[in-house]
Amino acid sequence: MITHILKYRFFLLLLCFSGTILIPFNPAFSQSENTQSQTSTQKQKQKQKQNLAKDKNKIKGGDFSLIGKNGWVSLSDFRGKVVALYFGYTQCPDVCPTSLSLLSSAIKQLSTEEKKRFQSIFISVDPGRDTPEILADYVGYFDKDMIGLSAAPDDLDPVVAQYGAFYEKVPLSNSALYYSVDHTSETYIIGKDGKLFATLPHATDSETILKMIREAMAEQVPGSISQ
Repeated sequence: MITHILKYRFFLLLLCFSGTILIPFNPAFSQSENTQSQTSTQKQKQKQKQNLAKDKNKIKGGDFSLIGKNGWVSLSDFRGKVVALYFGYTQCPDVCPTSLSLLSSAIKQLSTEEKKRFQSIFISVDPGRDTPEILADYVGYFDKDMIGLSAAPDDLDPVVAQYGAFYEKVPLSNSALYYSVDHTSETYIIGKDGKLFATLPHATDSETILKMIREAMAEQVPGSISQ
């Protein structure tokens, strides 16, 4: 009897030991775990973006100073003019060209006199690749008077934050670009007093952009250029 019990226990131990060695790897299960992990990470990033970019009560706008082709440029340099501001980067494949093309279309509809009271600014969130010279060439395709600005993260990030924008490097495998930049895509209309007048979502049509620019121009504020 004892012999049978010992043999039975040995058989169970052997099964347990064999089970830990012979359980096959299930790629589908591993892939499912990876997918769940990626989905969770994406949700966390999306929530972070919403908290930073969609809470309009926290967006204050305001003055800033960044570097352009001819040196440091401040928003206050254009006091008395309406400013259209956009954050992006020159190697953006579609979002930036779409937004800037719509803005360009709106600018072209401004009269000569209106253009004297307007300034467009593009701020790059990819200062490592977007030099002042590259920025100057890029923005010229959309508006000959547009100014391209950027700076090191220590100077750039506070400006991004004060307008409620967001950006993040995204590594690219098997790509000569090495990384892309995930960023919010909103156009900020800044009044003649330097205060944020309106925030327009991505793909806002050119007629709406034009309407908001003209409304900001019509607003009566101290120090504005006479119409």
